[in-house]
Amino acid sequence: MALNDIQYLLAVDGIRNTKARYCRYMDTKQWGLMPDLFTADCRVEGFDSAPDGANASKLVEGLSNRFKDAISVHHCHMGEVEITGVGEARAIWAMEDFVEWPDNVPSSPTAPRGFYGYGHYEEAYRLTEGVWKIAHMRLTRLRIDLIPDSQDRPLPGRRRADPHWLESKR
Repeated sequence: MALNDIQYLLAVDGIRNTKARYCRYMDTKQWGLMPDLFTADCRVEGFDSAPDGANASKLVEGLSNRFKDAISVHHCHMGEVEITGVGEARAIWAMEDFVEWPDNVPSSPTAPRGFYGYGHYEEAYRLTEGVWKIAHMRLTRLRIDLIPDSQDRPLPGRRRADPHWLESKR
């Protein structure tokens, strides 16, 4: 069954919203909402926070432990989305992330204090009960720039984001 133009645009928009929520939930540490972005049988690859082949539950657990005290900023750009079948799609997102751990948290041996990362997310999506969810996620990195311990710390943000702003009544 071929999608008409409107169905195609609605599917792509739903997929982009799922990916945007992933980045927002990550940076605002909304670990309890993150599992809803994934299918029950989702598997992941390329994450330091979970072994290759791990399910979404293990990924979220690993991310929440690793990044609980970190400042993180995740951006995904220029999504290439291809509808591959009824209720199925694949996408590639150019990605950029910034991660910095506070002074009192021991950092990873590969990142003295944090890093800037650049690469891609390669993902499969499935339409589940009317919502596009991530069925497979692979993170590939092209470059990692370490933040040396000697670099000045950035100024803190001026105002914290309201992670529930979209859901709140106006």
